[in-house]
Amino acid sequence: MTLRILFLAALLNAGIALAQPEAIQALEERGATVGEAFDAPAGLSGYTLSFQGQPMAAYVTADGEHVLVGTLLDAEGQNLTQPILEAAANAPRPETEWEALEQANWIIDGADDAEHIVYAFMDPNCPFCSRFYHASRDWVEAGTVQIRHIMVGVLREDSLPKSATLLSAENPAEAMAAHEESFDQGGITPRAGLQEADLQAVQSNNQLMAQLGLSGTPSVYYRDAEGDIRVVRGLPQDETLEAAMGGSAP
Repeated sequence: MTLRILFLAALLNAGIALAQPEAIQALEERGATVGEAFDAPAGLSGYTLSFQGQPMAAYVTADGEHVLVGTLLDAEGQNLTQPILEAAANAPRPETEWEALEQANWIIDGADDAEHIVYAFMDPNCPFCSRFYHASRDWVEAGTVQIRHIMVGVLREDSLPKSATLLSAENPAEAMAAHEESFDQGGITPRAGLQEADLQAVQSNNQLMAQLGLSGTPSVYYRDAEGDIRVVRGLPQDETLEAAMGGSAP
């Protein structure tokens, strides 16, 4: 594990590492990302989770020794877990996630003095990522938005070397623009002789994506009008696109 990955993991875990029951720590060791604690009935302690991109809830027994993962029903059969997961999905993301995004490996797309910053996890073989790239041009070309494309390799075998080629290009923004213009013809060809550091930069992004509980591309982070951190899972469209871009198209 590289120092960069260790640093990102530390940022992501900084807000959830205090006084967790051993049963919850055991879930983390098995690959779950632990979110927020919440009140639960019958002496249970509740925690939101993300495992392989799927939102879940965990319930720890009063002694802290046992944990149940799944849906909790009351005596009438009412689902007590679903409202918790819905609220968690719509809640602002923690500041530690934005800090981790800042430390990722990304391609700057847009003006350095743009007022609105957007982070987008992008796979070079993802058609929805390509649609997002083209849909964002009005804001980027007007200088109001800078998108920081966090290149990952998750869809196909050549996704990782394609992303590494883009990230390590002499001018990554120009390389990405050329890739998007020829996307329907296969886009960029992976460069021969990629260095281990080039590939590791993409693998680090892959690990960050997994730590954030994201399972698809594009996944888009932005700050709303109140400064809260929001994430769009999938292709932003219409009002969602305008929200991610900080307003209507210039």
